[in-house]
Amino acid sequence: DGFELRDVCGEKVVVAHGYKNIDFSKIINLNESAAVLWEAVLGKDFGAEELANILMEHYEVERSVALTDAIRVMKEWQEIGLTE
Repeated sequence: DGFELRDVCGEKVVVAHGYKNIDFSKIINLNESAAVLWEAVLGKDFGAEELANILMEHYEVERSVALTDAIRVMKEWQEIGLTE
């Protein structure tokens, strides 16, 4: 909550919205697969299994690889404060 995915000059970035969240030193650039995940789960509760399923729907990737990537993305998002 409080973040929005935007396309800035062809790059997918997550920015905070709302007065209390404005800090332009913390714009987060997402690669294509992370942006796909972000858009798919925006406003929803999700876990690694859901993210892995989304990756497998969009890319030719084995379940074990998708799950490993999903767990990594979730940790990264938590570390930078995008998710709880």
